Amino acid sequence: MSTPSAEPVPLPAKRRVAQLAMLAFAVAIVMLAYANVGLALDNQIPSGMLTYGLGLGGLMLAAYLVLAKFAPWADPLILPLVTLVNGIGLVIIYRLEASGMKGASATNQLLWTAVGVVMFSVTLIVLRDHRALQRLTYTMGALGLALLISPLLPFVGKEINGARIWIGIGGFTLQPAEFTKLALVIFFAGYLVAKRDVLALAGRRLLFIDLPRARDLGPVLITWGLSLGVLILQKDLGSSLLIFGTFIAMLYIATQRTSWVLIGILLFVGGAVLAGLLFDHVAARFEVFLDPQSQELYDRELGGSFQLMQGLFAMGQGGVLGTGLGQGHPDLIPLAFSDFIFTAAGEELGLTGLMALLMVYALLVERGLRTSIAAREPFSKLLAGGLSFILAWQVFIIVGGVTNLIPLTGLVTPFMSQGGSALLANWILIALLVRMSDTARKPPPQAIQDEGMTQVFQR
Repeated sequence: MSTPSAEPVPLPAKRRVAQLAMLAFAVAIVMLAYANVGLALDNQIPSGMLTYGLGLGGLMLAAYLVLAKFAPWADPLILPLVTLVNGIGLVIIYRLEASGMKGASATNQLLWTAVGVVMFSVTLIVLRDHRALQRLTYTMGALGLALLISPLLPFVGKEINGARIWIGIGGFTLQPAEFTKLALVIFFAGYLVAKRDVLALAGRRLLFIDLPRARDLGPVLITWGLSLGVLILQKDLGSSLLIFGTFIAMLYIATQRTSWVLIGILLFVGGAVLAGLLFDHVAARFEVFLDPQSQELYDRELGGSFQLMQGLFAMGQGGVLGTGLGQGHPDLIPLAFSDFIFTAAGEELGLTGLMALLMVYALLVERGLRTSIAAREPFSKLLAGGLSFILAWQVFIIVGGVTNLIPLTGLVTPFMSQGGSALLANWILIALLVRMSDTARKPPPQAIQDEGMTQVFQR
């Protein structure tokens, strides 16, 4: 009688080839866009095209090899989709840099992308089983709070453009809120798994909705108070909305209670109105949102509507098909490489290009939600759902802000906007999704009878 074997069944070769082909296609699209910018600006292929192409291609090949080794069953679409969005962001930043926009640097963004890929790889290599994070639930909660309040500390906290959301050590600056969202999502997932039965209990019935018990409102009120504190003390409307919205969404996923969503909306609206009445920086955002065409607001140096209107003008100029890469004037939009990179892309890619970008984001979120559905344990379902929601919510907040659908918040477009903190945090987010996708898609061990001998395989 032979001893049981635990050799895994090899991953189908076609899956790996298809993933590599999609990755190469994404890099090719980015390089074609890069060449298009150079031809439009100087009537020649950019001299650094080979460097950028080899750099981006080499980084994504390295990420693919790590993924193939340590997460072979992961969703094959996630990495190519991220590569495409990250690459398009590099092209837009290069185009702005070539126009002389101060602060735009495609080289720095490529270097940050390299660091992001390293963080992606390290996360996959070190975190072999994401379920270990459940044991760190309250540790992650404490870490998230520590990161959140760190910009308020003396000496290290920095205020930039009116918001105190940065820490600086020497010449290096970091935005802790980008990493706070990851720590808090892990905390929310672990906490809600432990408390979901209690939070799902119904109290009094109002009309057609079963309200939760009053004693169970504590977690929502604490999170609401935390988000208001971020809004008031740090003047960071984006992180405030991101934290509270994510908690309410994960609470709904855990309990399936619509009443929690309604309570969350009422608390958010009440908090926004209260903050708008008490604090000038919040009121200024609402003034711009309600009347961006006001000449007084347009001419105001700080907190005015100039940046918003320039972005709207740019998208209007782009129309349906856009002016073409390198043929517009996105450099007229302040901070077009950061907060308003979506409008810079809209001028030259048009409504068609913006819809394509949103479809890429939608596909990325859909793959994350598919991972949540396929996960076998509650913690994984909540964590994958929370990470997917926070990505979708961030895209909605920034796109809604620059199109004047909602007030501006100061968030950046994931993977596209220039900046290290957001890029590193989002690459770690993708690594967590990839790890959970690999676990969810990997078939369980199965016993197979073969000529009277039992062998255990992982199919």
